[in-house]
Amino acid sequence: MIVEYIRYRISAEQQSAFIEAIRAANNLLAASPDCLRYELTHCAEDPTRFVWRIEWTSVERHLQGFRKSPEFWAFFQLVKPFYVGIEEMQHYAVVE
Repeated sequence: MIVEYIRYRISAEQQSAFIEAIRAANNLLAASPDCLRYELTHCAEDPTRFVWRIEWTSVERHLQGFRKSPEFWAFFQLVKPFYVGIEEMQHYAVVE
């Protein structure tokens, strides 16, 4: 299992649209056999920050499976407007 963390900075004016887009994108993640879990968190100290945590079976299955699936295009269209707000998008291995 691998965890992808996507850290966003989203203005107050965009937050409703952002959350709605992530909810719709999560429905596509739920249909993927390569995605195990996902959650969106909102920072308590800085309300412009969000972290989308997605668990994948592996980096390879994320990149070669989900990203090459028919669902990915719809997924990408949902999240694309918020790419400018990404501060980090990396895969992490669970250590403990």
